Amino acid sequence: MAVITLYYRYLERLVGVDKETILARLPMLGSDIERVEEDHVDVEFFPSRPDLFSVEGVARAMKGFLGVEKGLPAYHVKPSGISFSVDPGLASIRPYLGTAVIRGISLDEEAILSLMGLQEALHWALGRGRSKVAIGIHDLDHVTPPFRYIAEERTRSFVPLDYDREMTMEEILDTHPKGRAYADIVKDFPRFPLIVDACNQVLSFPPIINGELTRVTGESRNLLLDTTGTDERAVMTAVNILCTALADAGGQIESVEVDGGFIPTLAPTTRLVSSRECSSLLGVDFTPEELSALLERMRYSAEPVSDDKVRVTIPCYRADIMHDWDIFEDAAIAFGYENFRAEISPTFTIGKAHTVMTIASAVRSLGSGLGYQEVIPFTLTSERVMHSKMQRPLPAGTLTVLHPINEENTMVRTGILPLLIETLQFNRHRELPQRLFAVGDVVQDLTTYQKASFVSLHPAADFSEAYAVADALCRELSIPYTAGESGDQAFIQGRRGNLLVNGSVAGTFGEIHPAVLNAFELEHPVAAVEIDLRVVPGYPSGLGTP
Repeated sequence: MAVITLYYRYLERLVGVDKETILARLPMLGSDIERVEEDHVDVEFFPSRPDLFSVEGVARAMKGFLGVEKGLPAYHVKPSGISFSVDPGLASIRPYLGTAVIRGISLDEEAILSLMGLQEALHWALGRGRSKVAIGIHDLDHVTPPFRYIAEERTRSFVPLDYDREMTMEEILDTHPKGRAYADIVKDFPRFPLIVDACNQVLSFPPIINGELTRVTGESRNLLLDTTGTDERAVMTAVNILCTALADAGGQIESVEVDGGFIPTLAPTTRLVSSRECSSLLGVDFTPEELSALLERMRYSAEPVSDDKVRVTIPCYRADIMHDWDIFEDAAIAFGYENFRAEISPTFTIGKAHTVMTIASAVRSLGSGLGYQEVIPFTLTSERVMHSKMQRPLPAGTLTVLHPINEENTMVRTGILPLLIETLQFNRHRELPQRLFAVGDVVQDLTTYQKASFVSLHPAADFSEAYAVADALCRELSIPYTAGESGDQAFIQGRRGNLLVNGSVAGTFGEIHPAVLNAFELEHPVAAVEIDLRVVPGYPSGLGTP
């Protein structure tokens, strides 16, 4: 979730309404007010609405919602006469470029803060920490077009933002705060992406840092925008959101020629939606005319074209509109959630906890009672964490991700213990002892079932501690177990055991192998337990079986 700072004075100037009215209605737009301060309010928005990650975006939406200004915002794009070329050598590095020129803008301190906040929020929401999309904003008057986006030698030097001396790009990755933070994105490439002007001056080293040469200040009047990345749709979405926000701040948007095409166009899209489908979904009867009026308040252009259909024109910054139901959700917001009639469901039901959740709750109570702290690891992980580092073979039936977004999210977890040890790695600089547990779903052979795991990290952690936890867990859950020898390579030979139920392995406990500790950069021993919760008496039959 993105938390956006909205400065009252700037917001009131853009909306044309007092802050009290805005604050009263803002939650009904689909936001959560985090903090109300003397000069600003911090508001949380869903990641699906990156167009609201700035004062300008919120003001645009509020003007429609409050009836100050309805319909599709008009954005006019003129040609700038400026061109940008993209080096083919970037195809395997960071291939996509989006850009625009913004002229005649006047940015006061609050507008600059809003622009910086929007840039960083988009880096998070669209850019996945700059790896997918990175944004640079430059003072155009300090450089000379045309511009080139090139794959440059790693030894190229320039003065990075906030510095007063030249540094090589390799030096930036090693010593500059932004370089150290984002080095992993580019450090393995033989060449680095770079944006230069006609005089070979450096504007930006994306996705790491801009050059000091093009720093934007309150005196800047003409800007050059660059967005680079690995996903063309995300790059262009960022361009559209930034350009429309800067246009709302008073700038004139101009397009740039990029290898024969022109960016941006800020062109809207159109689709036909059914008023009957919307009425059925929301439980309120809307005529096409009524639906059109509601959508106009949400900054669409909408007009009835039949007794059922409405032609809706969607602004370019609304990248979240993927289905007609997304539009119907906006109609519900415009109608007002407070105006929906509350009714008791005609179907009478009595809810109760599922047996699986009851078992999980019992495990949580036991874990807390034993002095362990619960964590909730991610469901997606990697073969490296789940198996390689654990010295375990990859089991048959592992569910892998067809198109993973990175190397850390390639499969669905088959166990929980490796993720707890990874959590210990993340917290290895914290005080000891550390005792963690987790309970949750795992997937194997297209079957979802539950496991629980416990880890204890401190200098005296040993087999006896693991055995004691395993015994307490089985005793309190009424699991009829016996202990047997284990061959699990994640544990030290002679300091490991299996939990056997009806002759089958239901869990493992013991002291983690030093090679595993080294793989996770841990310096102290770890006592651990992992158990398959399908052996708990009362576990629903048929669940967790193919």
